[in-house]
Amino acid sequence: MTSASRLVIMRHGEAGPGRVDAARALTSRGEREASRMGAWLANDYRHTLLALYASPFVRAQQTATLVGQALGQPVRTLEGITPDDDPQAVCDWLLEQQEGCIVLVSHMPLVGMLTGRLVEGARSPGVGFATAAVAELDGDVWAAGCARLVRFTEPSMLG
Repeated sequence: MTSASRLVIMRHGEAGPGRVDAARALTSRGEREASRMGAWLANDYRHTLLALYASPFVRAQQTATLVGQALGQPVRTLEGITPDDDPQAVCDWLLEQQEGCIVLVSHMPLVGMLTGRLVEGARSPGVGFATAAVAELDGDVWAAGCARLVRFTEPSMLG
């Protein structure tokens, strides 16, 4: 991995209820949140070589598609970033990646636990993410306690 790589961790937009969690889709508000955050991310990352990954769950795929349209990037599905996956397994996966900037679109509690693990080094609930919130991290190595939180942004913060 190159020095000072960037990791963007994003929670999916607001989703409606559903019996099957993996099939829950974005609400119209969730679509607006994802589009707004995608446009916001495009200001900083449109011309950056990056890789965009999303959980296989419908709401994450929908969010990532809207973000990908703004960034001009295709969405890759990553099985190991669903709500109850292990943040340490994601850290191990990140260590193997060569991209300079990775965007992960996933779910609570994973996004909070992963951010907390990378920044604080602790196994904890970590950071609370509103829907479509984004944590931007810098790091030389994606290991516990080795990342720096650069910016945390929620759709409501954009005015």
